[in-house]
Amino acid sequence: MKHLIPRSIKNTIKRGLHCLSWDEWQARSWSQEGEDLVLSRFFDGHKKGFYVEVGAHHPFRFSNTYLFYKKGWSGVCVDPLPGTADNFKRWRPRDVAVEVGIAESGGSMTYYMFNEPALNTFDKKLADERDGLRSYKIIETRDVPLLPLRDVLQRHLLNGKVIEFLSVDVEGLDLAVLKSNDWERYRPRVVVAECLKSDLRSLLDDPVTRYLSDLEYVPYAKTGNSVIFVSLLGD
Repeated sequence: MKHLIPRSIKNTIKRGLHCLSWDEWQARSWSQEGEDLVLSRFFDGHKKGFYVEVGAHHPFRFSNTYLFYKKGWSGVCVDPLPGTADNFKRWRPRDVAVEVGIAESGGSMTYYMFNEPALNTFDKKLADERDGLRSYKIIETRDVPLLPLRDVLQRHLLNGKVIEFLSVDVEGLDLAVLKSNDWERYRPRVVVAECLKSDLRSLLDDPVTRYLSDLEYVPYAKTGNSVIFVSLLGD
């Protein structure tokens, strides 16, 4: 005798299997706020390219560049978190991984490390604000060496190498990273940076927007805290 399964249970199972199955119309993102999908739309048709990611964090998690790595791109990925370089060498061997902090000048600075590594920062004020917020807490501090972005690029980029996009996410100090670049020598077509506490109405007054505007970049899209800027000067 056959065991009859109620129709409601059958429908529930079907819906569950559908959710688990691959959807051919699904667009997969590895970014925290979908930045890679916006960039992918902008660079549609580019089979190969070069990126620079400052605040790379992890080879996959919250990565604005992994989607492009999977497409055959490569680049320079920078993060001061201990072990980052080894992770990238293991999982993304085409990339150059640099384990250092980025600042307007060299030296060293205290790096605040949280139980959630995505919150790690050199910004003491921001670290103090986040310490004890919900379940977040500082678990370690250490002095970390610093280099300007221009020095990192000079060491690891071939002359004439075109940077398709620069992604910066360093928890409150994005402007300092941008100011450490040599924009005459290293000018990406697109820049992704955080404009914290800026909505669409106040975006044009944000210090990052004003700085990039002086360099002839304009906002192209905003995803949460991240803003994608495009150069007005063309290729």
